[in-house]
Amino acid sequence: MPDPSLKNEKLYEDLRDKGMSKEKAARIANAQANDEMHPSEKGGKAPPYEDWTKDDLYERAQEIGIDGRSDMTKDELIEALRNR
Repeated sequence: MPDPSLKNEKLYEDLRDKGMSKEKAARIANAQANDEMHPSEKGGKAPPYEDWTKDDLYERAQEIGIDGRSDMTKDELIEALRNR
């Protein structure tokens, strides 16, 4: 049964299949369907995690509470941050 709160169910399902949370997928799908919003023009200001120092990655992991961060390599921190 279609969810009336979703403006673009196909995009929502595609985003969920890629592992996004229900909330994040719904926000993106609805923003894409709203002509007054331009989500692809927002953000994008931060450099990719690969350009961050390991200390910066560690600090971000600490901010969001990723367990085991002190034993992680830079690549593991990047993966953990992307999969949170």
